[in-house]
Amino acid sequence: MFLKKSTIDWLIVGLGNPGREYERTRHNVGFRAAELLAKEAGVKIDRVKFRGLTRSAELAGQKVLLLKPETFMNNSGEAVQLAAMFYKIPISHILVLSDDISLPVGKIRVRAEGSAGGHNGLKSIISHLGSQDFPRVRIGVGAKPHPDYDLADWVLSNFTAEEEKALGPAVEHAAGAVLELLQNGPQSAAARFNGKSV
Repeated sequence: MFLKKSTIDWLIVGLGNPGREYERTRHNVGFRAAELLAKEAGVKIDRVKFRGLTRSAELAGQKVLLLKPETFMNNSGEAVQLAAMFYKIPISHILVLSDDISLPVGKIRVRAEGSAGGHNGLKSIISHLGSQDFPRVRIGVGAKPHPDYDLADWVLSNFTAEEEKALGPAVEHAAGAVLELLQNGPQSAAARFNGKSV
């Protein structure tokens, strides 16, 4: 008797770096949003698969695979490609949650597709998928304090206590945008959440 492989409608990827030392950094807000979605679904992202931590769940009436790549940010595409190929998920159903230095802390932006915008995790995903036509929810982490500040040092720095107050609601908005996108598409999610103030 053959067991039918469960189908996955969407792959939801939270970007970040593995390891406790990175947990509260700017680069890891994608992980935080993915964990909030997992909590909403009553699951934990803790199964080791596809070079990441995964868990299947149901969100907004859709079967999803939540994925936190364990490859470190710059190689995130490896994990995304493995999961997408295994479940034969179309590129338009790969939804990525990432940090964005061009947005202030507390703001999010939904896009149906687009370039990497200098983000190494998105660059890796675009390279491995051979396409940039996947939706993403970008979570603002604030710009560098001055032009000479090293970008890597900035995205690997922790939020201030004041910034954390704005970040909590922003991560909740990001999770809400994911649910809206799953139900009604990226345009509806963008209309509802882009530019929303905390």
